[in-house]
Amino acid sequence: MAGEELIELKFRLADGTDIGPNKYNPTTSVGSLKEKILAQWPKDKENGPKTINDMKLINAGKILENNRTLAESSLPVVELPGGVITMHVVVRPTLSDKNTEKQQDDSPKKNRCSCSIL
Repeated sequence: MAGEELIELKFRLADGTDIGPNKYNPTTSVGSLKEKILAQWPKDKENGPKTINDMKLINAGKILENNRTLAESSLPVVELPGGVITMHVVVRPTLSDKNTEKQQDDSPKKNRCSCSIL
């Protein structure tokens, strides 16, 4: 009955599109899930992740850790027999180069508060 032990997951991207659903073994690590998401990431999407560290998986309000398995991540599998679990994918914005960092460092100096307390 190995088919019953598999967990069916789909991954919701920020724009509302999905990757999946696909079935995974409960012993699959979150890091390997991220690798599969990275490989299946739509090529036409801007600001996609470059590495697995550029994305976070969120399920039931919890950020899942790369080194943990699906079984260790306490997925609500029992509550959804035969159901599909949706995980949200959050991509960290990446800094493109040092010029961007310099602009961000200069910004607070240029933008000063103009509030007046009367």
